[in-house]
Amino acid sequence: MEASRILRFSRQFGRFYAACFVPLLERTGWNMAEVHVLLFLANHPGLDTARDIVALRGLAKSQVSQAVERLTDQGVLSRCPDEADRRIVHLTITRQGRPLAEEALAIQSDCGRALTEGLAPEETEHLRSILKKVMENVERLAGRETLE
Repeated sequence: MEASRILRFSRQFGRFYAACFVPLLERTGWNMAEVHVLLFLANHPGLDTARDIVALRGLAKSQVSQAVERLTDQGVLSRCPDEADRRIVHLTITRQGRPLAEEALAIQSDCGRALTEGLAPEETEHLRSILKKVMENVERLAGRETLE
């Protein structure tokens, strides 16, 4: 598969993925950065700092900071300083935020199902295996300044 097709797929999927969240965004007044932060915390127990989100989700530090601030102000997230290192702040989805996180997770799951619609279970598993290897390659290559 040529790089231009991969980039086109990525852009098209990004548009589809964002469109799936429009009803939630309109109802809450959120933007996609806020959804990404909430989904990251819901999908990655134990990875619960803004630094984790920036490093692993690839969002800009400023986007994460603004999203955390807004979600905290709305009572969706709470902040808790680390007992051993007060510079570290752990983020938790609140009881009030849990239904919104579950809704976002369901939307995310529906997007994944739509993407693999028409594939047999073994094809879906094969695709997951291939994508895992491709992602490992991307992560390895992204660490390089130039591609050879």
